[in-house]
This record gives sequence, C-alpha cells and structure tokens, in this order.
Amino acid sequence: MTSFPTSATDGQATAVEETPGFDIGEAHRVASDIIRNVESVIDGKHQVVRTALTVLLAEGHLLIEDVPGVGKTMLAKALARSITATVSRIQFTPDLLPSDVTGISVYNQAERRFEFKPGAVFANIVIGDEINRASPKTQSALLECMEERQVTVDGTTYHLATPFTVIATQNPIEMEGTYALPEAQRDRFMARISMGYPDESAELSMLASRNVTNPLADLEPVVSAAAVQRLMASVREVYVSDAVKEYAVRILRATREHPDIRLGGSPRATLQLVRAAKSFALVEGRDFVLPDDIDALANAVLGHRLMPTSRALGNHQHTDELIRDIIDGIVDETAVPPSRNTGT
Repeated sequence: MTSFPTSATDGQATAVEETPGFDIGEAHRVASDIIRNVESVIDGKHQVVRTALTVLLAEGHLLIEDVPGVGKTMLAKALARSITATVSRIQFTPDLLPSDVTGISVYNQAERRFEFKPGAVFANIVIGDEINRASPKTQSALLECMEERQVTVDGTTYHLATPFTVIATQNPIEMEGTYALPEAQRDRFMARISMGYPDESAELSMLASRNVTNPLADLEPVVSAAAVQRLMASVREVYVSDAVKEYAVRILRATREHPDIRLGGSPRATLQLVRAAKSFALVEGRDFVLPDDIDALANAVLGHRLMPTSRALGNHQHTDELIRDIIDGIVDETAVPPSRNTGT
C-alpha cells in the first residue's frame, strides 16, 4: 500500500477547495476510457463494469457478492489500477482485528508519546476481500470510515483521503465461515452487484488471454486521482428535475409500505439512489437524469437494503430473487409524476 500523510483534527470539518468539473463531453470520454480499461481484463461484463464505475463517481461504496471464482476481486483490482491513486487491500479473516483496519496508537519510548500508525483504510481505494469472513466487531470498524470519511482512535479524528471508496467482495451468506453483514453495514454500501458466470465466448476468451500471464500485471492507469475528483464534481452538477426526485421518493416509500417487506429503504437509500442516477447519467453522456436511470439502478441500490417478511420468504427459496421481483414490481407500478421541467 502506498502511504500518505494523515491529518489529526479535533473533529471539526476542514475546508476543502472546490474542484472544478469537466464539461459533459469530456467527462463522458474519460469515463469511457476507464470502462474500456477495466473491460480489457473483465470479459463480457459491460453492465457490471459500468455500475461499478457509476458507484465510484457517485462517491459511494460498492459491495460485490457472488460465489468464489467469478472475478469479484479481479473487478475491484482492475478498477483500482485504472486510476493513479493509493490503493490498499484487506483480506478479511476471522482473526482480523479492528485496529488492522483503522490503525492503532503505539507508544514511542524514545519520544515518550503515543504515535498513530495508520491502518489499511488510509487509501483512496480500499479493497475489502471477503468482508463477511471477518467477525462483526471487525466489520463495524468500517462504519465510521464509510459514512464520515474519517477514523477516530483514542479521541483523535483522522480524515481519510479524497477521493475515498470501499470496494468490498463477499461470498453468499449461506457459505461456511461467513458472518452476515448487519443492516447498518449494508446500508453504507451504495450498491450491491453480482458478477454472474461468463458466457461461453467470454470464458473461451479468458482461457486464451490468461493461459500464460495475469492480465492485471499489464494494466496501466488511464486517469489520475485528480481527474476522478473532477469527474465527481461533474456528477454533482448533473441536473435532477423535481419530477424525477418525486419518482425516486415514491419508489422508496413503496418499499416501506409493501406488505412483503418488513424493512424498507432508508432515507440514505433515497439520497444514494438519486446520487447514483446522476453518476449513471454522466457515464451515459448526459447532464440530466431520466426516470430510466432510476429504474436501471433500483435493484443494485435497493436490493441489499430490503428485508422480506417471513411469510413472503415461505413461498420463495431464494431471498435475492424475491427482493428483485418486489423491486421490479414496485418500479413497474410507480408512475412518473407529471414533469414541469424534465431537463430535456
């Protein structure tokens, strides 16, 4: 991991110089460069790669859940290596300690004072591999980091790098040696995606290209961390009409009132759905959000946040399929409010 200075404060917010964004054409070009670079090592997963970049540019955190061996860590590493930024990787195991993640204060005998030794979380992109293999105590070490972009150790607050994002992978919770992430932890992730198995042509291409070398070894960055910050600034400038905002709110309220859902989407989910839609629009080359952007991201942003009732689970073998069907039904049944100004 490349290290960089950390700043200790008394917990007060520090002033951050506003970063100018790209114009929409340049932003689309840079985003497309990142997608092409990642797809050079991830075969046949355009939608997955696009969603991963969408989350990164929306300043969110990404959870990649799937069975072992389908390229979860490969995707996380490819996205990280496409950017000239500090990257750290944490292999989550049952014996990992919270201080291994956040850092620890160590007594310096020569100077007779405590010194803070930063943990692996002090990087622009933190790859948390198999996050649900760590104990709940260690998982909770990421809560403050992910929400407030800071770490508090022994009463002192250390602000994390900008940009900062966590890309975590996890195996399905039914597998041995896993601890399900608590609801509060899952809610910190902007989106959850699954890789899925590659199609036949993609798998054949993988055999041909990876027979001798690891494709990640030759992957070079295509943008700087500063350029990513400008892309993030461009996302903030994407226009969202009142009608689209109301549409997003109606979808979230429907999840809270659905008879088969006992835990609906939180207000944080509403904010992150709209923020992700703004990023999605920019990646698509638009400076305004359409209702279709909300629809495209609804499952990724809401799927890991909703909890079905036991009655609804009794009629389905797979929770994820049930939640996906419920979200699809809500999206289909939710009408887009009359638009006074769509941005188009």
